[in-house]
Amino acid sequence: MDVQEISKGANVSLTALSEDAGAVVVSLSWSSVSGAGDADVSVLLVDGNGKVRSENDFYFYNNPAAADGSVQLLGKTPTGSGDEDRISVDLTAVPEGVERIVVAASQYGGARFGDLDDLRMTVADRSGEPLVGFSIHDAGVETAFIFGELYRRGEEWKFRAVGQGYETGLAGLATDFGIAVNEEAEETEETGDAGDAGDGVEAIEMAKAADAAPATEAPAPAEPVAVPAQTRGRGPRTTKKKVTLPKVARSSLAENDSWRPARLFPVPTLKSDKEREVRATSVLLSVMAQVPEFGRRLTAAFGAPAGRMQTFTEVSLPHGDTPRRPDGVIRVERAGKLWTALVETKTNGNPLKPEQVQQYMDIAARRGYEAVITLSNDVALEGVAMVDVKTDGRRKHKVSLWHLSWAEVAHQAQMLIRHEGVGNAAHAWLLQELLEYLQHEQSGCHGFQNMGAAWVPVRKGIEDETLASDDARAVEVVESWERLIRQVCLRLGGELGQKALPVQRVRRGSDPQARRATAAQKLCLDGRLTAELRIDGTSSVIAVTADLRTGKVRTCVDVPAPEGSYPLTTVKRLVRLLAEAPADLHVESLVEGGNGPRGTLERLRPEPGDLLPKGGAALTGFRLSLIKGMGNTRGNTESGFIRSVDEAVDRFYQGVVTHLGPVEARAGRRG
Repeated sequence: MDVQEISKGANVSLTALSEDAGAVVVSLSWSSVSGAGDADVSVLLVDGNGKVRSENDFYFYNNPAAADGSVQLLGKTPTGSGDEDRISVDLTAVPEGVERIVVAASQYGGARFGDLDDLRMTVADRSGEPLVGFSIHDAGVETAFIFGELYRRGEEWKFRAVGQGYETGLAGLATDFGIAVNEEAEETEETGDAGDAGDGVEAIEMAKAADAAPATEAPAPAEPVAVPAQTRGRGPRTTKKKVTLPKVARSSLAENDSWRPARLFPVPTLKSDKEREVRATSVLLSVMAQVPEFGRRLTAAFGAPAGRMQTFTEVSLPHGDTPRRPDGVIRVERAGKLWTALVETKTNGNPLKPEQVQQYMDIAARRGYEAVITLSNDVALEGVAMVDVKTDGRRKHKVSLWHLSWAEVAHQAQMLIRHEGVGNAAHAWLLQELLEYLQHEQSGCHGFQNMGAAWVPVRKGIEDETLASDDARAVEVVESWERLIRQVCLRLGGELGQKALPVQRVRRGSDPQARRATAAQKLCLDGRLTAELRIDGTSSVIAVTADLRTGKVRTCVDVPAPEGSYPLTTVKRLVRLLAEAPADLHVESLVEGGNGPRGTLERLRPEPGDLLPKGGAALTGFRLSLIKGMGNTRGNTESGFIRSVDEAVDRFYQGVVTHLGPVEARAGRRG
């Protein structure tokens, strides 16, 4: 189906575009040449008066889901040239008093939407089939934007392309929908004082309508609503009390280290891949059914409605002469209707079998099921099919094929129990037990852990300079590298409680396969794999370079010098900030048009003035780098390449970036 493009102010009926528009996925996307641009998505449910009814009608990254399942923010995913933020909207669950669903985004830290490219909103049906799109071409100084809205007309829902910007940011947008901004918070935003709970808009309260009560009555007390803070380095704040587990475990009551805690999901007895697959599937699906937030988090992006979930394993389904047994089945009931997905699981790095997945796609189509979900250690890439399957276009019923990696499952569990919270302590404990199981060395659920068959010959070809520039195996290595970086982002984001995303410095719409072919040619020429990671809500961009010729992994970040400060004062301040950083950190001063003096932190601590540029050159910033030996093998063992990259990023972030505090950091030159 071709996406229907509409212009600003136009509207279209979703029912007329699809028979399956009872639930939709709304996507907001943008790109940035620098890779540093970003925005926060928010959703407001408004009544016939154009106002939110209560705090529960406002959704953002700290309040991402409605209790009734009508709205869920699915979070950011990287695209070939930027980010895409997706929102699941179950239109059948929207309360009757809600007339419009307003979809907006806001920026922070002085950023403007004019700094972003390719601003776009897309609405897809439950299966993920895009229905209608709207692009914004006139963004300028605005710091908040209403992209579009879904609204009722009788029994049907329609989409309107709005494209309305606000120079007053989230505060101005919120005010328009009956929300009074806390004046103290506004003043904090204007003065830039970060000494309290964070810069910018931190709390808003409901504004009473002028005619809500007789003049003789005392006004009802305002009801607080939490909204995203502009400073994102602090822990998240939520509008509802939820349970999270402490990061530091309680002291053990064991007599010695040989005593092992009892676990709900033990793994030491697993001896075969089949046992691992059966156990992993059963453990995961049972926790999904028992912890609603977790089950919803993993299935909403696949078009599942919010509702009662039940999960099953080893189900026998007819298929010709021989019944087939998918590893699992997920069923969700909503308003008497069933949504069903078949699950095919692989562990321990075993690949998915196309013929097996094809059979499940055929079974799902015949039985009217909605989806097939594959789950393995591998990480999905844009433009690369996990398995090749054929779809019978003659069938009216469409089946969607989706993929999950074990790394993503662990990431979502960690985000809930460490940062966002779940409904009660028992659910938090269940998720912790699941996480312990996934992280056990015998579970086989450790995520992407093998650079593939092409890794050894490509690395050897680079070392002895015999690799041809058009060797197809280099593309395989680039794809494996991209999977590794995405997994590193998932792990880092789970630790921090904020999304970490790969940065792609290419224009939206560019062919991902062509981009990987270009990266493969570069790998053959200079022997380097490069990537950039950005922590959501900050300007910190970490550059990662794996030099296959030297066997080193370099992580670096650029720190700009404050404007108007004295060079020596700036240098001394940086050294003080890095008091707890590793002594082998390389620090290089940057000047206009080139590089200045450099040295290790160990040498510079007693003599910070050694970093001052010679000849009176203007100091523009610093480049901070750590260099680590690269693993020799292609896997995730102690000597493996994957583990060496993961540890290099973790050491650099924890040992360097966290000490920079309010200092803005941007990507260092990769090399």
